Amino acid sequence: MINKEDIVNQFDIEGTVAEIAPLGNGLINDTFKVITQEEDAPDYVLQRINHAIFKDVDLLQRNIQRVTDHIRTKLAARGETDIERKTLRIIPARDGKLYHFDGENYWRITVLIPRVKTYEAVTPEFAYYTGKAFGDFQSMLVDIPGEPLGETIPNFHNMETRLEAFKETVARDPEGRVKKAQWLIDELMQRAYEMCKAERLHREGKLPKRINHCDTKVNNMLFDENGQVLCVIDLDTTMPGYVLSDFGDFIRTAGNTGAEDDENLDNVNLNMEIFKSYAKGYIESAKSFLLPIETENLPFGAKLLTYMQTVRFLTDYLDGDHYYKIKHPEHNWQRSLAQFKLLQSIEAHENEMSAYIKSLMTA
Repeated sequence: MINKEDIVNQFDIEGTVAEIAPLGNGLINDTFKVITQEEDAPDYVLQRINHAIFKDVDLLQRNIQRVTDHIRTKLAARGETDIERKTLRIIPARDGKLYHFDGENYWRITVLIPRVKTYEAVTPEFAYYTGKAFGDFQSMLVDIPGEPLGETIPNFHNMETRLEAFKETVARDPEGRVKKAQWLIDELMQRAYEMCKAERLHREGKLPKRINHCDTKVNNMLFDENGQVLCVIDLDTTMPGYVLSDFGDFIRTAGNTGAEDDENLDNVNLNMEIFKSYAKGYIESAKSFLLPIETENLPFGAKLLTYMQTVRFLTDYLDGDHYYKIKHPEHNWQRSLAQFKLLQSIEAHENEMSAYIKSLMTA
């Protein structure tokens, strides 16, 4: 049995631990709230890092430290107030590292940002706030000094790599499911060349890599008591990538009128109101640094990330459901069908999305 108080005491915190309780419902790391006894001491967030996913914990923590330090510098230069609530602060371990390894698990601590709210439901209003916040996040990190950040999950949004894994799984057919899924495999392979466009443009020197969050959801932001955005959180996947990936991932998750695993495919379509609200907020914050090739490919990003997720769900289904947790044997197949339906809806709206992005850039 892990004594969490012993773990906390490995870090250079202020105050005395009064209580440690589970916090949130994250799917990757185990998270706890550390409450201190003293009124003038902050409370903290303790996390056990999932090092099966984040294999290089030292790189992970150095990335987050560099990102938060740079954002803090940017906020100060702007003359912002309440900066300690507008970015995360890592507490180092007593040995100077940004984490503690207990021989089996990796742990980290950040200061708990007080008096905050989070939201799960995505309305047009919150889509706008989210777009503005993630655009600002990328904007602040455009000029982060030093070497590029490391990839905490290598090739996370690399479509060419995802397709290689997909084709290899189809060839093996370990569960004998390829025959059933052949029509969907064919549909995905027909789109394969187009969907690797970002990698080709990057190799040609046309599409740059920026610092991406790689998990752009409304619940990865903290709001203050008045409903104003404080900061972006959950920085584990913050690493180099294409802006169209961050843009597209929000549209994939928040712009879906149905559920990610909806059994009724009639429920699944692109919500253009959410798209327009997010795009408006994002362009307002990111317009200053975006290249024309980036803005024109933002709608493609929505298509790409939805296609990528369809490929990932179907790969896992064909491989025997080892990656995603499933509730029943056909769960990943159900997810694949729902994502493909969303992809078709996005394709149908692509011209409308492009026209709207152009209108924002010329406004």
